[in-house]
Amino acid sequence: MRLGFIFGEIAQGLKRNVSMVISVILVTFVSLTFVGTAGLLQLQIGQMKGYWYDRAQIAVYLCTAIDPASSCPQGAAGNDIKKAVKEKLDSATIKTYVASFEFEDHKQAYKHFQEQFKGNAVAKYVTPEQLPETFWVKLKNPNDSQIILESLGGQAGVFEVRDQRSYLDQIFSILNAASLAAVGIAALMLFSATLLISTTIRLSAFSRRRELGIMRLVGASNFYIQLPFILEGIVAATIGSLLAAGAVVAVVQFFVQGYLAQQVSYMSFIGLGDAFLIAPALVLVGILLAAVASSSAINRYLKI
Repeated sequence: MRLGFIFGEIAQGLKRNVSMVISVILVTFVSLTFVGTAGLLQLQIGQMKGYWYDRAQIAVYLCTAIDPASSCPQGAAGNDIKKAVKEKLDSATIKTYVASFEFEDHKQAYKHFQEQFKGNAVAKYVTPEQLPETFWVKLKNPNDSQIILESLGGQAGVFEVRDQRSYLDQIFSILNAASLAAVGIAALMLFSATLLISTTIRLSAFSRRRELGIMRLVGASNFYIQLPFILEGIVAATIGSLLAAGAVVAVVQFFVQGYLAQQVSYMSFIGLGDAFLIAPALVLVGILLAAVASSSAINRYLKI
């Protein structure tokens, strides 16, 4: 097999269809960048779940004077209610599941509320008595939350028992939806890239139909005829894949680590190790996609 001839044919094909080749590179780049971003988002979601689920607490909200009578018939929770809840948390049946708990009174709740809603007009109209006193319970195993919910949910003077993970689940559902949307867009663009690669290869073969006819007459094998066209598609897609891999690494380095990690220091973010894990996979996907699309296109053309 003459490698010089094959490389010459590849260069000739790329020169003849420069605009199509650039289109393949750009479509492959954009589609695989979406794929890589979706992969990074899934890794970040997994890391955030591990970080926040371990820190999620159970909030035992006590009744206030403004709570509806249907939920708090006795009115605001008094010292007897607080003592009963504390004794229950200290009981042998529950204590084995509890790592620690702390009590937040009206003044502390008001202080935290003012810090959280600083600058918001609603902060001016809230009084300490309107905010519930709360027992914050940290479990040894967050998956045991149902035990606390059932034990304290029907307790007199308790307005609500809330597992903070329910709030996190809503956030992660939104992030997962965004990730799936990115995957859907990426799949559509990869399909477009496949069609574009196939069209490019068939146009390249059509422009060299006389040469292909001569090669057939002199007894060249189908593999020898097809290889330059397949490699044309692979070269174009590989360039796009490398650009996508570089974009993924750049996003992690300059946006995630360079900006988000600095602004949100209390959260754990993905690093370059995760980007370097995804980048080779993107290049491999691009090469396989181009090889399959190019091979299919030239096979169909040679059968015509």
